[in-house]
Amino acid sequence: MAISYKYYKGSPSGDIIEASGSHSASGTQALVELSHCGVCGSDEHFRRADQGLGHEGVGIIKALGENAGRLSSLKVGDRVGLGWMQKFCGYCDPCLSGRHFKCENSEQFGSSNLGQGCFGTSVTWDVTALTKIPDEIPSKFAGPLLCGGASVWSPLYEHGMKAGERVGIVGVGGLGHLAIQFASKLGFEPVVFSTTESKKSEAFGFGATEFHCTSGTDKLQGVAPLKHLLITTSLLPSLEPYIPVLAPFAKIFPLTVQFDSFPIPLMPLILQGLSVVGSAGAHPLSMRAMLDFAAKHNIRPQIEEFTLSVSGVTNAMQKLKDGDMRYRGVLVI
Repeated sequence: MAISYKYYKGSPSGDIIEASGSHSASGTQALVELSHCGVCGSDEHFRRADQGLGHEGVGIIKALGENAGRLSSLKVGDRVGLGWMQKFCGYCDPCLSGRHFKCENSEQFGSSNLGQGCFGTSVTWDVTALTKIPDEIPSKFAGPLLCGGASVWSPLYEHGMKAGERVGIVGVGGLGHLAIQFASKLGFEPVVFSTTESKKSEAFGFGATEFHCTSGTDKLQGVAPLKHLLITTSLLPSLEPYIPVLAPFAKIFPLTVQFDSFPIPLMPLILQGLSVVGSAGAHPLSMRAMLDFAAKHNIRPQIEEFTLSVSGVTNAMQKLKDGDMRYRGVLVI
């Protein structure tokens, strides 16, 4: 049985457009009635495309396709999260090695199922890319964890970091404030860098062990060596000030989504054995671990709420673009 839904999409002018459609669950799909959706900076990249926006959705499964039970134990009534990925094939090399986020046959936001989005009332989604939300996490906090939380969790959890190691976090924003919380609770020492002194108290409140303001300086003073560096700012900073405070064999994770080149000083890379690791999102098992960890340790995004409407979506996206969001926007559906 098909149901009607509305959703909000981009347009060539950049205006947010309300649209509608109808769908039903078939095959390995779930029909999910949405209640909340986080607003991510990546949505801005698709604002001028004729497609549904939103990829941090949370909702309740209302129906399942006839083959969904072959791939998942999810059932009608479960509360689930929907991230960037919309379907995994399960048989390509990345999937078979547990690295589903690099699935060679995936369906994902921005290139598939453009006639719907999590800025909407419901979606049909393949069960392979749905994650059950722990009861301890309220729905309004769950959405930002599915993209922003997963983006910072992946470097901290999937790359062999050890408790007690010093982890540099550049930026206290939508990604950074979650990175600080996860790093602190995982037993690392979060060393935070920000261009503004005004975020110092918040950084310590999130769990930072050190805070360094980088405004007006091209050389960091008094910073002990860092084993890892997460770059979470909306714009890529210069690496020059950070290279001298990186320990030999340190790993650099640029998590900023933009299309400019990222200049990397070559000789320090060679002489210190540094690694630059591309990372975007978490694999399904890692995503489940992240949500369970967030539930157990009460890790929550700091959010601002907006209504699901043309004005609500427009205002939320503009506030995020202007850098005024503290720190994740959430649409309430």
